[in-house]
Formats: sequence, C-alpha cells, structure tokens
Amino acid sequence: MTTHMTGTREEWLAARLELLAEEKELTRRSDMLAQRRQKLPWVRIDKDYRFETANGSASLSDLFKGRSQLLIYHFMFGPDYTAGCPSCSSIADGFNGVVVHLENHDVAFTAVSRAPFPKLKAFRERMGWTFDWASSFGSDFNLDFSVLFSDQQQREGGIEYNYRREPAARGPQQGETMQEWRLRGSETPVGQMAAMTGTDIATYTRDRPGLSAFVLEDDVIYHTYSSYARGLDGIWGVYQWLDRAPLGRNEEGIWWRRHDEYGQA
Repeated sequence: MTTHMTGTREEWLAARLELLAEEKELTRRSDMLAQRRQKLPWVRIDKDYRFETANGSASLSDLFKGRSQLLIYHFMFGPDYTAGCPSCSSIADGFNGVVVHLENHDVAFTAVSRAPFPKLKAFRERMGWTFDWASSFGSDFNLDFSVLFSDQQQREGGIEYNYRREPAARGPQQGETMQEWRLRGSETPVGQMAAMTGTDIATYTRDRPGLSAFVLEDDVIYHTYSSYARGLDGIWGVYQWLDRAPLGRNEEGIWWRRHDEYGQA
C-alpha cells in the first residue's frame, strides 16, 4: 500500500489549481530574471583567443559563424581526462538537438574544452553528437572565464568559482596515510566522477562546467553573461523532466552515466 497521500479527483484538482498559481508566479519571475540577464553591462573582449576546431584554427569571432550572438558551454574535459565528464555528457545529450534551432535564430553555439581537439572529436563521435566542439588547449580562455584553476589555487584556497571563493582542498587527516585518504576520496560522489574520467579528484576538479554568452556588434565582441554550478540546472534537460515525475529527482549518489554506459557494471 502506498504511503503517499491519496485523494479524490476533486481534491487533486483543488490542490493542482493551488500549485498552478505558484507555477505561474514562478514563470513570471523567471521571465523577469531573463530580462535582467539581458540588461547586464557588456564587457569588451580584446584578447585574441585561439581555438582548434573541425575547420582548423579559429578565433573567438570565428565561432560566431556569421551570427550576432554566441553561447558557449564550458564542457569539463581536461587534457588528462580519458573521457568527458559524465555530468557534462548528460547535459550535452540535451542540447545536442537544440543547436539547429539556436543557429536558425541568430545564436551560434559551441562547446569548449581544454583537451586537444583529436580527443574531443573522438569522444563526440563515440557519443553520436553533432554540435560544434572547440579545443582551447594552450589558451587562457578557460582561466579567464573561471572554469579552470591551478593546483596551487586548490591547495591555498584561491579558487573563485560561481562568484564565491572556495576553501583550500583538504589533505589527509591526522594519522591517515595518503593511500587511505585517496581511497576515502574515491568513494565520494566527486571521487566517483573523477574515476569516470580516468583522473583523480584534484585533476578532475581543476576544470569546471559553465555557460558563457557573447555578442558581436560593429566587429567588437562583448561578454554578456556567465553561469556556473547549479546555475546550469535549467539547461540540464533530464532534471527538468525528473522534477515533473512522481518521485522527482529521487537521488542517492551518482546515478547517471554516459548514455552508452547504462547497464554496465
């Protein structure tokens, strides 16, 4: 027998209408926030960033592909990774089919990662994706847009991600060996994610996910918006569906996999 509250159709409808009023208010609030995003000051980009793409070397302006707007997803795939971050891969499954619609509405799109382009190309083919993916290997792009940090920043508490400074990374506790510390870390959700990319926690978390927006006006590029961490929830499509399922997100640890890995041990 279910332990969830049950009721008649009339009781359900009354509760649903009450919830609908709150959903409508949330929609109105979301529309207002979108307008505030669009009113943020634009910051001129003068640095000459270079990327490697399927069409060879490219500038940031080349990524616009003749359009006036550009959205970039900062995909966690560092040079030392053996495969793309599984969370970013789940997000990419969602936006892969959206790109054609963006690009027919004057909005270019590309994912950007630090791994060399051949690695990105091979992983994209494995996943069956078609969106453009550029390598920022060797450039300051990820550093400048707060999705890459150094091991020194990790150790000393110098990471500022999602507009907040993080504490220094914790080392082994008193009396704990390095092997024990690493084993303990590997059992955490972040440790599991790191293992899925073939790295350790420190290497895995020096790269971070994010979304950045740019506009091209009178041959000048401006940065208009960036979002990180839970700010990416809205583009993680599977969660929007789960939030409407009877049991919601219903999570215990890292349950998601790259889409070709479900059913594997």
